[in-house]
Amino acid sequence: MSAFAREKLAATLFQRYEGNPILTTDNWPYPINSVFNPAAVRVNGEVLLLNRVEELRGFSHLTCARSKDGLTNWVIDEQPTMKADHTNNEEKWGLEDPRIVWLEEQKQYAITYTSFSEGGPVVSLAITKNFKAFARLGGLLPPEDKDACLFPRRFNGRFALIHRPIVRGEAHIWISLSPDLKHWGDHRILLKTRTAYWDGARIGLACQPIEIPEGWLMIYHGVRRTTSSQIYRTGMALLDKNEPWRVLRRCEEWVLGPKEPYERTGDVSDVVFVTGGVIMKETNQLYLYYGAADDKVAVAMADMDRVREYIMACPEVHG
Repeated sequence: MSAFAREKLAATLFQRYEGNPILTTDNWPYPINSVFNPAAVRVNGEVLLLNRVEELRGFSHLTCARSKDGLTNWVIDEQPTMKADHTNNEEKWGLEDPRIVWLEEQKQYAITYTSFSEGGPVVSLAITKNFKAFARLGGLLPPEDKDACLFPRRFNGRFALIHRPIVRGEAHIWISLSPDLKHWGDHRILLKTRTAYWDGARIGLACQPIEIPEGWLMIYHGVRRTTSSQIYRTGMALLDKNEPWRVLRRCEEWVLGPKEPYERTGDVSDVVFVTGGVIMKETNQLYLYYGAADDKVAVAMADMDRVREYIMACPEVHG
């Protein structure tokens, strides 16, 4: 596939749902400032979104919303599903931006999220079977770190975590390994920012890693600084199925960026921030759920065959 054909495919890969935004403050059963950046997973035939909800004090907590088709008729928990313990230093200033995977070995859901401590943002982990009771396992790595998710299974006996620490002021995507979800090592950079590109200022994991026949599809966000603000867009990379610290392919262009009014205007302008992904097997569609302008939730859909075609047309990564 030529670069021109690939760019044309990228530009048409995702289609926004005509009913966007799907969740706003108007839908909420209690007073809030905004709802955005949801984790997504299918549970008992429904799509469950674990949304970041910003309170009127400015702190965030997490609240579930459920829908049979993943688009309409959302049933929202009447109260916060996971509240921050503001007496705990780890959660002093709230909980943000979750991602969810089903851990095959443990038969439980793992929720990675950002807790805001006095020392900065921390990657934290909670385990649940039903999204009603949660075992909070605490922070995994020192601050400043965020945009994290586990893989759903181990690799050679070790869990793998994608995350985005700030090191020397640089904001690259890293991967780390652990035998027990407590002790982490083999830290290495997985993906770097690219000078002058759309993802030149900062990058971070978007939704949870998605397994496809060719490997692990990693969707990520990239930031470009402009003279007046920043623009958050979405791209893709492909990781090796058995050694996910090996990047096989990476897009050059973005596949989803702010265009619609609800993405360009809000609490933070020009933001498409994907945090949840669900494959609807009935239609072979990938639904990406994202925070639009940091104050509402929207969804974009793509055919999985076209997604796979696109990522395999992206340039190979060497070294």
